[in-house]
Amino acid sequence: MLGKTRMALACPSSPIAAAKFVVVGGGIAGVTCAEQLAIHFPSEDILLVTASPVIKAVTNFKQVSKTLEEFDVEEQPSTILEKRFPNIKVLESGVRQLKTTENCILTEDGNQYKYEKLCLCAGAKPKLISEGNPYVLGIRDTDSAQEFQKQLTKAKRITIIGNGGIALELVYEIEGCEVIWAIKDKAIGNAFFDAGAAEFLTSELTSKKSDVIITCKRTRYTIEESEKEASAIASAGNLGSALGPDWHEGLNLKGTKEFSHKVHIETMCEIKKIYHQEEFKQMKKTSLPFPRDCQDKSTDKDTWPVYVELTNEKIYGCDFIVSATGVIPNIKPFLDGNNFMLGEDGGLKVDDHMHTSLPNIYAAGDICTASWQPSPVWQQMRLWTQARQMGNYAAKCMAADTLGESIDMDFSFELFAHVTKFFNFKVVLLGKYNAQGLGLDHELMLRCTKGQEYVKVVMQNGRMMGAILIGETNLEETFENLILNQMNLSAYGEDLLDPSIDIEDYFD
Repeated sequence: MLGKTRMALACPSSPIAAAKFVVVGGGIAGVTCAEQLAIHFPSEDILLVTASPVIKAVTNFKQVSKTLEEFDVEEQPSTILEKRFPNIKVLESGVRQLKTTENCILTEDGNQYKYEKLCLCAGAKPKLISEGNPYVLGIRDTDSAQEFQKQLTKAKRITIIGNGGIALELVYEIEGCEVIWAIKDKAIGNAFFDAGAAEFLTSELTSKKSDVIITCKRTRYTIEESEKEASAIASAGNLGSALGPDWHEGLNLKGTKEFSHKVHIETMCEIKKIYHQEEFKQMKKTSLPFPRDCQDKSTDKDTWPVYVELTNEKIYGCDFIVSATGVIPNIKPFLDGNNFMLGEDGGLKVDDHMHTSLPNIYAAGDICTASWQPSPVWQQMRLWTQARQMGNYAAKCMAADTLGESIDMDFSFELFAHVTKFFNFKVVLLGKYNAQGLGLDHELMLRCTKGQEYVKVVMQNGRMMGAILIGETNLEETFENLILNQMNLSAYGEDLLDPSIDIEDYFD
């Protein structure tokens, strides 16, 4: 680990300060990148610029297998990071402008900071269905999650729009409140699993939730009210870091009613129009009651603050709407005057060394779009695991470039591997788990025990290309090896999923 002579890092009151390495973003990608740079260059100042008063740190990291990893995400005051790494300086401010020709960033507090190498890890922002509508809430950072909890305590019915990870977690965790869930796909969790897995999990929505309380592993830090107000003023309009994978733990997600789940799913539809109460009355439209309560009622007798008209022509009233329709890369602060190449999804294009199209500028996490030729069993998804991996790898690339060394592609990009939890089931996704990009030239093998496990493997030309494992299957490491090794499995046929055969014995 070599370090160069430390550049002077002036205090924020100075008009221009400088650091060899500047990282923008206090989420997992940015913090991981800054930590790795601090380790590689202990005598250099690393400047971490973040709009949030807290940063996101990876804790309890566990390498489950070659590519699968588990970790918790903690919100921490930036002072903890600075104590662990004395050469990291955290600046709490948003970025107003990036001046690539001058190698400097202009922050919201009016200061300029020069860099030799810059890594943009500013994440993504919610893709809200309606900007500025007081009845539409997007959940992305801690503040919006707390606002959601506050609104839910007074709610009898809410509408959730979207089919991603946050929508899935919300629908399962909410109790005592009717939920109208509108998705544009045929089945829930379309980005994560197939219709069969969706059916396996949907049955859990009609069963009573377990009373077992899962201890929240993430420590919650709060800031004093005076600091909170100052922070709000300083970062008005800036996004906080995205929520951790266990974001709902510790939140009381309970409405006004005394029941567990009460969810109605509207498939193959999107939002057509949102009406406020007065507008709805004037238009003399009618809304539907909650479907399970229909009986002989054809219209809803209750009056609601807001009404949602869906593209299937159905109208429901509710207390508020949760927009969980995904995110878009947060690139806007960096575009003015800069000619970045962008991916089709709106992210900053990065090559296989995390370089953007502009010199000395790297990107990692949700803000970037991987534009290298990927491994046949890897794809980019804007997930916590990939944010950590990209931040870590970007720092290694920045270090190698600085020292004039070469570096191989990180092994974590060899195989897509993600472990999470939905509806209180462990969910492992490996490789082309939904046959992404394989066309019609593939076959599926399934094993399902209702309420216990769901196993699906994707095969192509006798080789395993991907797998979905729901429940405690203990198959992830074996399947990971089979996908990586690309062994021809034709001879094993359906024995691969025979529950009476321990397939690990086959491949020891």
